[in-house]
Amino acid sequence: MSAQTVIAVLGGTGAEGSGLALRWAAHGHEVLIGSRSVERAQAMAQQIAAKAGRSARVRGTSNLEAARAASVIVLAVPPAAQVSTAEEVKPALSGKLLIDVTAPLVPPRVDRVQIPGAESVVAALQRRLGSDVRVVSAFQNVAAEHLHDLDHPVDCDVLVCGDDASARETVVGLAADAGMRALHAGVLANSLAAEALTSVLIAINKRYKVPGAGIRITMPGKD
Repeated sequence: MSAQTVIAVLGGTGAEGSGLALRWAAHGHEVLIGSRSVERAQAMAQQIAAKAGRSARVRGTSNLEAARAASVIVLAVPPAAQVSTAEEVKPALSGKLLIDVTAPLVPPRVDRVQIPGAESVVAALQRRLGSDVRVVSAFQNVAAEHLHDLDHPVDCDVLVCGDDASARETVVGLAADAGMRALHAGVLANSLAAEALTSVLIAINKRYKVPGAGIRITMPGKD
């Protein structure tokens, strides 16, 4: 994206959330780190700002305050906290874009595909939040290890699913700002495939002893 955006990363103290926050802050977006603990959010914001560069605009606050101040909200909390966190910030989501990175990992067998309710957990969240919130699924298959190294090209693709094409396009742009190629992957129900792939990639990591397997979509005839 060319325009600078205010992005709230809820669960921004975690590995995935803080990695995405770092890359967006380094690109010039204003980033708000949301957490249940304001102190942890503020500490992480300082770490990200130090890595992102002198001009980085990053601050930490509560999940709700971060969601209120942002136009784009990223839900990067553990799967068990997905619904409760979304409900907590629901009053601040009306008319906004919510990017959900949730994959339904169920410990201890996180390398086994599990589908609660036999559908995408992100699609289920869209129904819960209502049509006034534009929910998009993305970034489930990106390893946090790569996100934290700004000198490391993120050698994988991002599948972007959502029922609103313009919202998907916004997320494709934000992925590019973070150094990744993102592809429109259809409606939100298709997120089920990306969510399930997370467990597949974890199994590959274990078997081949690699830190962050990813996916690459080939499109003959396209750059």
